[in-house]
Amino acid sequence: MGRLSMTPTLVRQHLPQAGPSPRADRGARARDWSEIQERMLVPLYEAVYERLEVGPGTRVLGLGCGSGLALLMAASRGAALTGVESASPERLALARERLLPEGRPARARTDARLVQGAPGEAAGARSPAYTLVTAFEPIGALAGDAERLTASLAAAVPLARRGAAVVLVGWGAPGRCATTAVLRAAARENEPPRWRPPLRDDLERVAERAGLAPDGSGRVACPFGYAGVDSAVRGLLSTGLFDEAAAGTDAAQVDKELAEALHPYQRRDGTVWMPNVFRYLVARVP
Repeated sequence: MGRLSMTPTLVRQHLPQAGPSPRADRGARARDWSEIQERMLVPLYEAVYERLEVGPGTRVLGLGCGSGLALLMAASRGAALTGVESASPERLALARERLLPEGRPARARTDARLVQGAPGEAAGARSPAYTLVTAFEPIGALAGDAERLTASLAAAVPLARRGAAVVLVGWGAPGRCATTAVLRAAARENEPPRWRPPLRDDLERVAERAGLAPDGSGRVACPFGYAGVDSAVRGLLSTGLFDEAAAGTDAAQVDKELAEALHPYQRRDGTVWMPNVFRYLVARVP
């Protein structure tokens, strides 16, 4: 079992909005993800990259790459990158700003490729096989998330070389993952997608279905820290876990329920702090 990483998550300041907040558009939601929420799993990215000795010569295929923070961290270690994002073209646009900025000289750009669509579209006729596949979006919160990950891996694994590492991530047990309790508490009145408790062997089951051989696991502390309740609500909404609830009910009510669920984690200085432990599995391509 990998050692528990206790790298703290930084709290960034976000100015509260005056008056009622209008429903954010997809671009604003993607920006909230990039500026507030995506950083919360930085300790996990660090632990995985350190364990697998990511560096020059590593070819990373990042599934669900979002706005590219995990890829950027791999790039800082010298890895070559391909990121795939199918759910949010707005997040992918932010990843391009981070990894492929137009104003940066070509010789200074990262060795990165970003693809919108399914993992199979990351295949290239002349591209060497990937040595590391990452699926950093945690499973174990919504019914069907394991099946969706299995389908994504079915397209990605053939692009990796034999023996390549594949990293899967899951939400921790409810007793060690405060955020899942907050999400469920906020969800009770709003009928979101079907929530389910994470299972101990979620990741192993996905690996088995994808034809992968487990090769170790670890747990990493990833506390979620926010400047205040407003920032926390925006960050958690940016995950997309409440989109269906907001569309099917009253979006303002969803915000209200989520804010109320956060109150037990608000500290005297107004900041919000939720301890979490996430689990990752390293599997190998046979």
